[in-house]
Amino acid sequence: MTSGRTGTQTDPLRGDCANCFGLCCVALPFAASADFAVDKPAGTPCANLAADFRCGIHERLRDRGFTGCTVYDCFGAGQKVSQVTFGGRDWRQDPDTARRMFAAFPVVRHLHELLAYLTEVLALEPASRLHDEAGRVLAETERLTLLPPEELAALDLDAHRRTVGDLLSRAAELVRAGVPGARGKRKNRRGADLMGARLAGADLRGATLRGAYLIAADLTGADLRDADLLGADLRDAGLAGADLTGALFLTQPQLNAARGDDRTALPARLTRPAHWTPRE
Repeated sequence: MTSGRTGTQTDPLRGDCANCFGLCCVALPFAASADFAVDKPAGTPCANLAADFRCGIHERLRDRGFTGCTVYDCFGAGQKVSQVTFGGRDWRQDPDTARRMFAAFPVVRHLHELLAYLTEVLALEPASRLHDEAGRVLAETERLTLLPPEELAALDLDAHRRTVGDLLSRAAELVRAGVPGARGKRKNRRGADLMGARLAGADLRGATLRGAYLIAADLTGADLRDADLLGADLRDAGLAGADLTGALFLTQPQLNAARGDDRTALPARLTRPAHWTPRE
C-alpha cells in the first residue's frame, strides 16, 4: 500500500490506490509479526479498510504496527485488476466477483513485477543485444496480464517466470562484464545469508547479491554500483551513504523496506523513501 487513495498516479507499474478497490488490503494474508500487528487471512478485508477503500490509518501505519503496508507496492496490478480485468466492478457488490478478483490479483501482481524488470532490461545499454528478445517477452507478459480471470487462474506462472529469469540473468551478466573484478568469487553472494552482516564501506560493485538475505545488514557507505539485487531481502538494511547507482533489478519495495539517508545514491528510476532520515 503506497498511498491513501489521493493524488494522481501516472506510472502504470506503480500502485495507484485511487483506482484500486483496496485489493492488497483484502486479497493478501497478513501474519502477525514485526510487519503486521494482526493476523488476517486472504480474502478478508483488513479492519482498517474503510467503505471508500481508503486506509483508515494511512498516516499512522508505522505507529500502529503495520510497517509491512508502508513498504508494499503492487507494481500497478491493483488498478489493472480493478479497472481492466473487472471493468471497474466493485468486489463488494458480488461475492463471485470478489472470489475471482482476489484470485487474479496475486497473479497479475507477479506479472507486473516481471514487466518492471523487463522494462529495466530495455534501458540497459550493455544488454542491447538482448533488447529485441526482451521486447518480445515484455509484450507477451503484458498480453498475459490482460487474460480473463479464469485463464489467469490456470496460467503456468512458474514457467513464465523461468523464461523471464533466464533473460534477466543474461542481461545482468552483460552489465557486470564491463565492471572490473565483478566476476571474482568474492563478488558472488547469490542467495548468501548476510543477515546482520557488517559490510560498511564494502566494495560490492558489480556483485551478485541475487536472492541474498541482507536483513539488518550494515551497508553504510558500501559501493553497490551495478550490483545485481534481484530478490535480495533488504529489510532494515542500513544503506546510509551507500552508492546504488546502476543497481540491477532493485525495486521500490526493496528500498522502502531498507534504511537510508540523503547521501544514499539511487538509480534515477527509483524514489527516495519518505521515511528515510536526512542523515544517519
